[in-house]
Amino acid sequence: MNKYQDTIDWMFTQLPMFQRIGSSAFKKDLTNTLKIAAHLNHPERNFKTVHVGGTNGKGSTSSLIASVLQEAGFKVGLYTSPHLVDFRERIRINGEQISKEFVVDFIENNNSFLETNKLSFFEMTVGMAFQYFSEQKVDVAIIEVGLGGRLDSTNIITPLLSVITNIGWDHMNLLGNTLEEIAFEKAGIIKENIPVVIGEFTDETKKVFENEAKLKNVPIYFASTIDDIPELDSDLKGNYQLHNKKTAYQAIQLLKNHFEISNDAIVKGFLNVEKNTGLKGRWTVLSEKPLIVADTAHNKNGLEIVMQQVHQQKFDKLFMVFGVVNDKDIDSILPYLPKNAEYFVAKPNVPRGLYAVVLKDKLTQNGFNATAFNSIAEALNHAKQKASINDMIYIGGSTFVVAEVV
Repeated sequence: MNKYQDTIDWMFTQLPMFQRIGSSAFKKDLTNTLKIAAHLNHPERNFKTVHVGGTNGKGSTSSLIASVLQEAGFKVGLYTSPHLVDFRERIRINGEQISKEFVVDFIENNNSFLETNKLSFFEMTVGMAFQYFSEQKVDVAIIEVGLGGRLDSTNIITPLLSVITNIGWDHMNLLGNTLEEIAFEKAGIIKENIPVVIGEFTDETKKVFENEAKLKNVPIYFASTIDDIPELDSDLKGNYQLHNKKTAYQAIQLLKNHFEISNDAIVKGFLNVEKNTGLKGRWTVLSEKPLIVADTAHNKNGLEIVMQQVHQQKFDKLFMVFGVVNDKDIDSILPYLPKNAEYFVAKPNVPRGLYAVVLKDKLTQNGFNATAFNSIAEALNHAKQKASINDMIYIGGSTFVVAEVV
């Protein structure tokens, strides 16, 4: 019997998990998170933290900051979501995933509490991460917001620094229908007297951030307006990483007030993000001839930038292996998808996955050339069979599509 797999299955199925089933898993308060923190004797108070929120770029920005701190010689926890292949990707120290034993023991030891209080998947995972980082005595942990900010389970920490990468259109059914409303939810991670770094912003969202900063007596730094950020190379190759690098760099300058971080550590940290943290699925090149790229961009802001980069590549034909989740506003992403491509669509292998035939019909009605397949693997195989060495295959539309190929 595989105890670890049984434990993970229990976590996934018994309790709502937003990533798999959607908005019914979203809880609109922090009561349970505060309960589990108290039950565990507040492990989140035993280590320093950096809190990273935003619509896109949270994972990359968190990983950039973690990588630099690792290169500076610190023991660094990294909490991110969702995972691609294995649950343990969510909780790492210096790139090493949490042990299977810890996951099993944590659920076993706290089982009656978890069941009695009906904790969601996300609430128990946050508790597990905080407990693990505390027991392992990390110097600092980079904590990525799961969804939103104000009411997200991670929002019980008092960080050294808050970071908000950007505000875009995603999860409107949960966070609000205007950028200001979404920004208000994301700005909920801004804490009294704790500096905040903002990555990208618009006129509407800037006002929300400035109001919140004033209210909380917080110094606010807009990373995208800072000119003296050096050109730093990175192993993260997506064009969109330029914004994330600026945001991470500004955050690191502020973290120098708490940690000794050399310029050498910054250079090496930016160059070795994937090696240091295990980050995957961000313009990940799986093959050169033909060029096969996988990327987790899944909303209109993310896809707009990634598709610009696709258009910059040199290829004869473009094949798109594509799948989305069933609560995706497909109309909002259609304008950014290339028409001069052949689409091989399939349902990602999660309950939230949108049926391939539904996506295919939507695409063909809008003038795209699309064929439906039974699985992402089958769709990719067909694309590979059709592609010559001078063509390009792009794999994406959802984190869960990328999870099946990396």
